[in-house]
Amino acid sequence: MSSVSPSAPVIDLRSDTVTRPTAAMRQAMLGAEVGDDVFGDDPTVNRLQQRIAADLGFEAALFMPSGTQSNLCALMAHCNRGDEYIVGQMAHTYRWEGGGAAVLGSIQPQPLPQGPDGRIEWTDIEAAIKPDDAHFARTRLLCLENTWGGQVLDAAYVHDATARAHARGLATHLDGARLFNAAVASGRPARELLRGFDSVSVCFSKGLGAPMGSALCGSHAFIRQAHRWRKMTGGGLRQAGFLAAAALYALDHHVQRLAIDHDHARRLAQGLQGLTGVSVQEPQTNIVFIDLSTEVLHRHPGGVAQALAARGVLCTGSARLRLVTHLDVDAQQVQHAIEALRDVLG
Repeated sequence: MSSVSPSAPVIDLRSDTVTRPTAAMRQAMLGAEVGDDVFGDDPTVNRLQQRIAADLGFEAALFMPSGTQSNLCALMAHCNRGDEYIVGQMAHTYRWEGGGAAVLGSIQPQPLPQGPDGRIEWTDIEAAIKPDDAHFARTRLLCLENTWGGQVLDAAYVHDATARAHARGLATHLDGARLFNAAVASGRPARELLRGFDSVSVCFSKGLGAPMGSALCGSHAFIRQAHRWRKMTGGGLRQAGFLAAAALYALDHHVQRLAIDHDHARRLAQGLQGLTGVSVQEPQTNIVFIDLSTEVLHRHPGGVAQALAARGVLCTGSARLRLVTHLDVDAQQVQHAIEALRDVLG
């Protein structure tokens, strides 16, 4: 990767996971009351679990080190060996989590095509549900994702898909890593977006800016089963209250401010209009996708991302760039990123 000019400010748009705890969040972590969470003795972890479950309308919750582990434990709590879950072809639980459900849970994924808004058509879901026959894996679960690629999953679609899934005997799980982005963008309470789901995984380390951590929510029985899987997969933490305190602070102070990130993403997208060979998807939340023509790519044989990095703007992708706004990016940095992008792409 090209080196960054000493005078160029580094604007990290690779992901909303790159944020650092604010001074106030660090202070909350410093003052956290802690205990041994493996014994269930950490009061701050317990308070976080009770808070997130109540906020999202579930009976119980379990604090997890990561969203990947949270989704994995959910899949293994819903499904047994030889079972199957239905999931989008580009969904995070299928494509970006190392195949954990298959490798560790002996759960067969049944990936299906998704529309540009992330939805899986019910006709495809229904056709994929296996008959009760020894030749087939047992279809047990439908897994959706919200937001998906920064887009908010349509509420009417979710209501219909989860109701139909339950009618066919399937459980439902939501990968809600950026659920709060969806809630703020749609203007609807997060718990309202979860109607129809038996479980949800939410991340504190993305848009909410905590240094790590996710929560898995569901029924008491479901969380008891997930707790066993968390232990087995190495997720039992000791004095985890320091981390739970960061998540609690984020819930109190960083949810509604997500609207700022969404506004920055829209400004970023608008600032790139009119460039030849550059197509910018209008963002709904905090993720901007930029599709580049062959001509634009040919002008940068070392890679467009590398050329941007030399100007102090970090992002991911090649023919399709992904830029993510977050609480460590302000309006001035957005303007600098627009100028660098127009310089490189124009």
